[in-house]
Amino acid sequence: MKNISIAIATLFLLCSCSQRRQEIVVNNPATFDRTDEITEICADSITIAKAGEFIITDAEGREIPYQLTYDNRIIFPASVKASDKTIYTVMPGTPAPVDTIAWGRQFPERKDDMAWENDRSAYRAYGPALQQSGERAFGYDIWTKSVPHRVLEKRFDLDINKKISFHVDHGEGMDVYAVGPTLGGGTAALLDSAGNIVYPYCYESYEILDNGPLRFTVSLRYAPLSVDGDSAVIEERMISLDKGSWLNRTSVTYTGLRHDVCVAPGIVIHRQNPEGYTLANGYMSYADSTENSANGNGVIFVGVVSPESRNTEYRRLTEPTGDAAGHILAPAPYTDSHNFTYYWGSGWSKGGMPDKETWDSYLGNYLERLKNPLRVYVK
Repeated sequence: MKNISIAIATLFLLCSCSQRRQEIVVNNPATFDRTDEITEICADSITIAKAGEFIITDAEGREIPYQLTYDNRIIFPASVKASDKTIYTVMPGTPAPVDTIAWGRQFPERKDDMAWENDRSAYRAYGPALQQSGERAFGYDIWTKSVPHRVLEKRFDLDINKKISFHVDHGEGMDVYAVGPTLGGGTAALLDSAGNIVYPYCYESYEILDNGPLRFTVSLRYAPLSVDGDSAVIEERMISLDKGSWLNRTSVTYTGLRHDVCVAPGIVIHRQNPEGYTLANGYMSYADSTENSANGNGVIFVGVVSPESRNTEYRRLTEPTGDAAGHILAPAPYTDSHNFTYYWGSGWSKGGMPDKETWDSYLGNYLERLKNPLRVYVK
């Protein structure tokens, strides 16, 4: 009887311990390593998360940062060797503080700019106050960075309040990318039946859904467009940027279309480097010489990865504006209310992306990662 009691107590103890720990298995089906790639799992599958605070550790017992997202996901950086798996452990505990890296906000003090950043780059989409001013700026703007910490608040404050221009590099990067009435650094637009770009203007309203530490997510809604006689076409964009990534994930949805059309992510091509683009199957890139290229501003590498696109192409502007000569586009068929997802972003020759060959290799590898996503489950 004594032995039976000991066995029951031991079994109870083992069950109690197992209930206080869960293992997340991350499988890498690709033939290349994945390092600190943000992965995710449904929060409902982690029962420990429902009971209170918890921590995630790797196989060596080191704590891993994580974030609970607006759509009920737990995201964290995972490192897995090629064709291998890594196991992470979830247990009760108070997580260590984590620096917020992926972050953004609206800047009403600067014509309603929606600006966001991570440890690689910074971006902005233009808002209603700029549209009301009459200035024509349609696409995404790119701000270079050479430091991993946040810079947006400081740059806007220096430029607006102290008249220290963010168009000059003060040791952390700058804004030397020209947008104007173009698609800028990766904006998507509808193409009408004649193949003309139907340019979006500035966002009309927004909602920030995630604001760090590992992911920034914003939803942008745009005023009605007219496309081939459809005069009330509404565009909504969901943009996410993760820590460590050179690319934003963007899902675009249009409603109010009565006919099938095409949607095309695009990158403006400037006269300073008219031949500096690459068109590939599933991605495209451009080496932008920046405004005032003779000033030693380095090179901004811009890219789009678009798995749904059927081809990539160069299209010259019929009416060139400023230094813009044309766009490279990645058209894809589009039906009303379809959720079109693609990826866009940038690197800088003075901020961790040395040359275009490295940039193109990154884009090609990113496409392969999309084709071979990490497989995550609770053991």
